[in-house]
Amino acid sequence: MAVHVALTGATGFLGLRLLRRLLDAHRSVTVLAHAGSGDALHRIVRFFELTGSAPEFVAGLAERVRVVEIDLALPRLGLPEREYQELADGVGALWHSAGSINLEGDLPELRRVNVEGTRHVLELAAAGRLRPRVHHVSTAFVAGARREGVAYEDELDGGPGFENAYERSKYEAELLVHAWSREHGRPVLVLRPGVLVTDLPPHPDLPPHPLQVIERILRDACGSCGPGARDRPRVRMVGHPHGRLNLLQVEHAADVMVRLAGRPASGGVDTFHVVHDRDVPVATVVDVLERLVPLRVELVSGRPAAPSPLEAMLDFYPGMTAYLAHRRRFDDTRVRAQLGPGAASAPVDADYLWAGLAPRSWTVSGPPGPAATAPPPVRRS
Repeated sequence: MAVHVALTGATGFLGLRLLRRLLDAHRSVTVLAHAGSGDALHRIVRFFELTGSAPEFVAGLAERVRVVEIDLALPRLGLPEREYQELADGVGALWHSAGSINLEGDLPELRRVNVEGTRHVLELAAAGRLRPRVHHVSTAFVAGARREGVAYEDELDGGPGFENAYERSKYEAELLVHAWSREHGRPVLVLRPGVLVTDLPPHPDLPPHPLQVIERILRDACGSCGPGARDRPRVRMVGHPHGRLNLLQVEHAADVMVRLAGRPASGGVDTFHVVHDRDVPVATVVDVLERLVPLRVELVSGRPAAPSPLEAMLDFYPGMTAYLAHRRRFDDTRVRAQLGPGAASAPVDADYLWAGLAPRSWTVSGPPGPAATAPPPVRRS
C-alpha cells in the first residue's frame, strides 16, 4: 500500500533536498508551507531547475507536489477544522523539517516556531486515522554549551546550558517529542544533523547555508567601519586554536535521513546524529572566510578588554561566534550500525567550502562547473 508523505520546511535549505529524496521514493508529497511566504511550488520548481534536474521531472512537479498553506504557530496549523481533519486523515508519514534557525533570535519567538510548531505537528499526527510515523528534524546542537568531550545520540540533557536560544528551543522541542511518544505509544524518528553545507555557489533563488550567513555578517560588519578603515582590519574573536566544527554535505544528510526512515522502528524514540565522521578545523573555516571578506581573524581565549568598533559590532552575534571554541565530537554509532559504509561522507575541505561561498556565473540549464582554484590563504603576520 502506498504511503502518502507530508513535509514541513520543504522550501528550506535541507527541506528541498529531503523533498527530492522523498519524491524518489513516493509518487507524491504534500508540502506544508508557511502561509503568506510566497509561491512555494514556484520556489520548489526553481530549485530543481537550477540544480540540473531532468526537464520531465521538473514538468511533473505540479502534479506530484501538493501545497497546503499552514501556520505552525497556530492550533490546527491555522486550518479550518474540516480541512485540518482531511489533511490529518490522509497522511501516512509526517516529516517535520520546518523551524527557525536564527542563532541570534530571542527565546519567545524561537519557542513560538520551534517548540509550539512541533507541538502542533505532533497534534496533527495524533489526529490522523492512519497513525503516521513522525520524522522530526532536530539538531546535533541540542548538546548545548558543553564544548569538550563526546555528545551521544541517547543524551538529552539541558544541564550544561545552551550557547543560544536556538539550541534551547530545539532541546525543548525534543522533550515534547519524547513526551508525545510516551503518551501515544507511537514511534518517532529524531534526526540530529550537524552544520549543513553545499558546494553549490550562491544564487538569489536558493536558500543560503550557515556559512553564507556568517560571511554576510562579517561583510556587513566590515562595511560599518566606513571608508576610512584599513584594507584588511584585524578582528579578535573568542575561539580555540584547535577548535573544530562538524560540517556535512546537505545532500548526503538528506540521503541518510530518508534511508534511516526506511529502517524498522523500535516503537519509541529513535535518535540519530546525522553528522560527518571527520570534523573540520575552525582554522580552515576562518581561512575560507578571510578569502571572501577583507579582514584578518585572530582567535583569542577571552573577549578583548578594549574591543575595536569592528569587534564591538561582532559582539552582537554571540550565538554564532560561540562555535569557534568548540572541540566536542558527535557520536554517530547508531547511524553507522544501521547504514554501514553508506553512512560515510566525502571530505569537506577548504576547496569544498570555497565552492559553496564564492560567487560564480550560473547558466540557464543548471549550476556552473567546478569553481576556480581558491585564492591562497591570507598570510598571517
